[in-house]
This record gives sequence, C-alpha cells and structure tokens, in this order.
Amino acid sequence: MDFSYSEEQRMLTDSLRRLVADAWTRPKRRARLGGLDAGAWGSLVELGVGGLMVPEEFGGFGETPATMLAVHQELGRGLVSEPTISSAVMAVTLLGHCKNEALKKRWLSAHAEGDAVLAIGWQEQGERDAQRPLCTRATAMADGYALDGQKILVWHGAAANGVIVSALLEGEPALFMVEQGATGLSYEDFPTFDGGRAATLRFDRVSIGKEQLIAKGEQAQALLALAIDFGITALCAQACGAMAALTDSTIQYLKTRKQFGQPLAAFQVLQHRLGDMLIQSEMGLSMTYAATIGLAEQEPAKRARLVSMAKIEVAAAARFVGESAVQLHGGMGVTDEMEVGDFFKRLTYVDLLLGDTNYHLQRLQDLTV
Repeated sequence: MDFSYSEEQRMLTDSLRRLVADAWTRPKRRARLGGLDAGAWGSLVELGVGGLMVPEEFGGFGETPATMLAVHQELGRGLVSEPTISSAVMAVTLLGHCKNEALKKRWLSAHAEGDAVLAIGWQEQGERDAQRPLCTRATAMADGYALDGQKILVWHGAAANGVIVSALLEGEPALFMVEQGATGLSYEDFPTFDGGRAATLRFDRVSIGKEQLIAKGEQAQALLALAIDFGITALCAQACGAMAALTDSTIQYLKTRKQFGQPLAAFQVLQHRLGDMLIQSEMGLSMTYAATIGLAEQEPAKRARLVSMAKIEVAAAARFVGESAVQLHGGMGVTDEMEVGDFFKRLTYVDLLLGDTNYHLQRLQDLTV
C-alpha cells in the first residue's frame, strides 16, 4: 500500500488542516463541549469526511484506508471530538459490508449528505471489551422484534439518528438498527474525560421491524469485529496527529521560554527529551501504517493481529508524548491557560478506547496460540 499522498489526498488534507486550524481552536472547541454542534459537523461533511468511507453507489467517495489514515491524522491535530470515528468510520464500515441493501441505501446515503449521524452500541455492564452480547436480547414477534437490555459507553449515542445495537436473537448474536425516538428507548448522555460524549442506552420492549435486522450469527460477529478494527486504526491515526501537533507546540514553547538568559531549547537534556518524543511519535505512526495495511487482509486473524499491535504501540507512545509535553511545559503544563492539558487528556484516553493495552495483549496471545 502506497502511503505517499496523491494530489487529491494532498488537497483534502490541506483543506482539513486549514479548517481545523480555524474552527477547532481551543476557545471554539471548548465552547462545543455540551454536545454535537451541527455547524462544526456540517463543515466536516462539506469537506467529505462524512462520505469518505461510504461506497460510491450510495453517494460517498469509497476511499481507501490509506486516505482514512491521512484524514484522521489531520483531525487528530485539532482534537476534533465530533463523531468522525464512531459514525463516519465504524458505523459506515459495518453498514457498507452488510447485505441489507435497503438499510445501506437509506442510512449510507443520508450519512454522505450529512443528514444522519450513526453510532454503535455493543458494550454492556460488567462485560468490558467483550463483543458478544450477553444481557441485551431481541425477541422475534409477528411483525418484527422486541429489544430489551442496556448498552453502555455508546460513543456519541445521544446525537445519533440511528444506533446499531448488538443483541442475542435465539441464542445467536445479531445486529439491529434502532432509530432515534423509538418507543421504549431512553438514554443518559454524559461527557468523557477527553472532551467527547458518550451515552448509556436502555431498551424497554423497543419494537423494531424485520427490515431493521442488519445481520445475525457469524456474519454479525464478523461485521462488528471489522468495524471495531477500522475504528481502532482511525483512533491510532488521530493519536498520531495529536502527538505531532503537541510535539510541534512543545518545541515552539521551549524556543520562546527563556531561563538563565537563553531559550530552554538550548539545554541538551531537553533536546534529548524532544528527540524521544519524536521517536515515539514516529514509531506509533509506523505501526499505524501497518494496521492500515492490515485492514485489507482477507483473513480476520491477520488483520486483528496488526491492529492490536498498532494499538499497543500507539497507546504507549501517546502516554509518553503527553506526559513529556506536560513536564517540559513545567508549571504551565498543568494550568487551564494552555491547551497542552487538552492534548494530554486526549492522548491518555487513547489507551482506554476500543480495548486497552491489556485487552490487546490478550488478543495477540489468543491469536498466536
């Protein structure tokens, strides 16, 4: 896979960088922490983020994982907290590979146009990182299904027009599309540590039609696993973009901050720390390239292995770069006056999203047995 930018990719990333620099400044970003801002999301859709991974037959661009990596690096530089991963990557990937043509036509086309936000709910209380549903159940009825249960930590779940929900159907895992406002659906929205949003969704005899069934059995498991692996790779790309931006701002800070009559950047020990930050960032980016290549693997085990290796490496690099930046900023690094703290929170949170390091180490072990 060629990771050198084409002319189209260069134009897209340049436009995104200008947009992010203008619309995702610290004051504007913090002003939007209360929920999904339609204007901010719309500006991303206009540049093609919403339709990036949507197949061309449904009005999208049908871009490759390599373009996804380039785009999400730029989004990471601005700490974009809109549902670019949960909706534009994970949900779109899942729907794009399913066999329910009616749902694909409706939701993928709407997503490409910016008329829909999607989310995926698969995590349950007490079942951290497990992808198979346990307590959420679907009961077959004459005209469809009745859904009961609860999903936690649904990324941007409150803002979603449609939520893809995993549930047990006759003892097998299944995936359903549940529309916002469905009778019996309630949610509790809350902020996350890094400035994003998540929700707990509760289903009390939620009635859904037969056409809302996306997949069941092994196909449902494969679709969810694929979507999560795509999401992890996009998350790694955003972390790499955030590490690059934070390292650049730290270098500029050390060049302007003086002590003993000279810039802090002149001190060799600080130069070494900056060098370590650059090395860690490049190692994380290299592994993200490997994960991006892995997304094209036909064998799920090979794909999962490369994605988990990247997540482990990027999570470690992100924590190191974030902590180093705070330390190099000294007392200013822990104040609200500078956005280094915002980057630190986002980079620390990377390890917790979509499976922490312990989970991915265990997955690697299971895949090698």
